[in-house]
Amino acid sequence: MSDFEITDEMRQAMEAAKRQGLQKDLRALAANIRADAQGRYDSAEPGWRAGVEWTLLWIENTASQLTEGRP
Repeated sequence: MSDFEITDEMRQAMEAAKRQGLQKDLRALAANIRADAQGRYDSAEPGWRAGVEWTLLWIENTASQLTEGRP
């Protein structure tokens, strides 16, 4: 056995860091999609805008759930 052991607190901190990193990446993706889509809304078919808005909402909800109620 080594002198260094990974504790439960360390594992929890690593998992929290992974979730926060993924959350940041998802929010950046949503921002990029939003910026790209805004210039296309006027000429797009009606369902297209609704699809983009739904996708953005799904991404934001997913990102929020990654750290909700967790240390």
